[in-house]
Amino acid sequence: MALLSRNCPDIHRFDFFRGNEKAAQFLEGLETPPFLSALTVAELYAGVRDGRERNLLDKLVQHFPVILLNAEAAIKGGLYRRQYGKSHGVGIVDALLASSAECKNLILATCNVKHFPMMESVYCPY
Repeated sequence: MALLSRNCPDIHRFDFFRGNEKAAQFLEGLETPPFLSALTVAELYAGVRDGRERNLLDKLVQHFPVILLNAEAAIKGGLYRRQYGKSHGVGIVDALLASSAECKNLILATCNVKHFPMMESVYCPY
């Protein structure tokens, strides 16, 4: 199972909504629905256009289980930020996505692999 990062192109850049075939193939090829972090959901809504794109995002988000941040992931994410922030440019959101994926034993799907040096299971979908 996968946790989709906001940097996963099919989600963050709305490639899926705009007819990108690779994005559709990635999502359709998954055996189980991927998870979204509540942080990813917030970032998606921060960048969505009103109208058709917003309506599609509303529908899309309803189809994915959303992972909430818990204390274990928050502590681990804070420590990741401290350890990798300056050396690798890891921001707090990326650190929290990594820790959330690890706490749930999920593979992180992102195309910004360099921001996740703390993880062994990172996947760039295309």
